[in-house]
Amino acid sequence: MELIKTKGFENGPDIVMILAHGAGAPADSPFMEVLANDLEAEGIPNVRFEFPYMQKRREDGRKRPPDRQPRLLESFSQVVEQVRREVGSDCLIVVGGKSMGGRMASLLASEYDGIDGVVGFGYPFHAPGKPDKWRTGHFCSLRCPMLIVQGTRDPFGKPEEMTGHESELEGVRLRWLEGGNHDFQPLARQNSSQLALIAAAAQEARVFINERVRSQTLSTGE
Repeated sequence: MELIKTKGFENGPDIVMILAHGAGAPADSPFMEVLANDLEAEGIPNVRFEFPYMQKRREDGRKRPPDRQPRLLESFSQVVEQVRREVGSDCLIVVGGKSMGGRMASLLASEYDGIDGVVGFGYPFHAPGKPDKWRTGHFCSLRCPMLIVQGTRDPFGKPEEMTGHESELEGVRLRWLEGGNHDFQPLARQNSSQLALIAAAAQEARVFINERVRSQTLSTGE
């Protein structure tokens, strides 16, 4: 599968993040481009890929709904295996993504070994307007640490909606971007910008990797 790699990936990294796109935008969308570059600037080499339905859209220009979950996870796992072959057994692998991509990353990390961390950028806790149908049941099965970076105005999950879900989120580090929506776009009156919030999200990822992912690997003696 074709991968979009940052420069650090080519230099024998000791850690790499595999980034999956959201449901409606491709791997090279402006959001994903900025996020990938900011992660690289924070010392997190990364690669991006596209799920099969998005690859088909790129080929013929026709919009399609996402593939079913088993197909998405199969595709994601194939990328993890491909990256593992390229970077070797000593490199830490973190999976993550935007919205749906982050959710698939967390599902993958709840089912497979060999993943060292998960980062969701704008996690879809529930569909907009349906806060009673949460998508966190698998969190208790995660086999590695997880970080979620979420805008406080995200219709897929706001701070006040976390009440009552403490047990599901107990093992997840949750960081909020003030005023950000699902694409980390702040309010016009804020003294901030989407670029600033994406950069802050990348910084949170670096802190998480240093404090949770690397430290867990050291503690287990791997």
